[in-house]
Amino acid sequence: MKQKNKNIIISGGGTGGHIFPAISIANAIKEIDPDINILFVGALGKIEMEKVPAAGYKIIGLPVAGLQRKLTLKNVSFIFKLISSLRKSRKIIKDFMPDVVVGVGGYASGPILREANKKGISTLIQEQNSYAGLTNKLLAKQAKKICVAYKGMEKYFPKEKIILTGNPVRQDLLKKIGSREEAIKYFDLDQNKKTILVVGGSLGARTINQSIIGGLEQIGNSSYQILWQTGKYYYDDAKNTTDETGFKNINVLDFITRMDMAYAGADIIISRAGAGTISELCLVGKPVVLVPSPNVAEDHQTKNAMALVKKDAALMIADVEAREKLVGSILELIENTDKLKSLSKNIKGMALRNSAQIIAEEVLKLSL
Repeated sequence: MKQKNKNIIISGGGTGGHIFPAISIANAIKEIDPDINILFVGALGKIEMEKVPAAGYKIIGLPVAGLQRKLTLKNVSFIFKLISSLRKSRKIIKDFMPDVVVGVGGYASGPILREANKKGISTLIQEQNSYAGLTNKLLAKQAKKICVAYKGMEKYFPKEKIILTGNPVRQDLLKKIGSREEAIKYFDLDQNKKTILVVGGSLGARTINQSIIGGLEQIGNSSYQILWQTGKYYYDDAKNTTDETGFKNINVLDFITRMDMAYAGADIIISRAGAGTISELCLVGKPVVLVPSPNVAEDHQTKNAMALVKKDAALMIADVEAREKLVGSILELIENTDKLKSLSKNIKGMALRNSAQIIAEEVLKLSL
């Protein structure tokens, strides 16, 4: 008698930082066993409802919403949405009959993992940040395994359940990265100038962009060049302001499709401090200055950045100080060859490779 194919639910989302690792895990599971059935469960109206089908997977949306940390009428609707989501999760589990349910963080994973735990179905949590999110902390007691990206997570989770795996970001990035010469040619840069790469996420980061605009005179008159991804919302302002200066060493793009090339050409990188971004930067191994976004739950980007700063693997400038300090700090750092070498060596030492494959293997172990 033929054994039935295994069924896996992967749940979570709300942001790209949650859903892209989830898709990487799904792809890794499929590479190991192409016959496994994978169903995603996310939050209606969020990014996963678009990105997951585009990746070739089915997704069911829950009406769940996040709990507001302050008194607000939104928390009244939160209760009704939670009840509805729990009811819908029970039906999903009954119909799909999963062998394992994986939670990648975000409030979308709460209802389905809670119902799976009640049914005695094995659950695995993947925590991307150095500071555990509320949903994952609540679900951890009944989870069988907890995959983390940082050491020291036993302060949030039971030590015996923790597996240090890293974040399943674009792990194939290093395979694509070419030479500096290729990157310089690709972006039409000057091979005789060191390159500062500025990225604030796909949509950009207001503070980082304003800091660069405020320091255009310093950058333009320096012996360095800048490759600057502004994000689509800030591109016009950045491009017009740069064009007015007449400086030729400032290259403004709204979005960089070939980040492998950008990393290859960079001598130093300015970035936000999302969990996926930091994991990617560790793999790249270039000197980094992090400007954590203050507009995230529990200020977890600052905690992510500090995990690197404490190991002398990155520098950090607070968002509120960036307009005043960022450009000057970068121009000072890029002159310090010894510091650049030290930062590069230390951030490379924090890289965790093949994360998606390791997590996929742990998921499959639980399905036996």
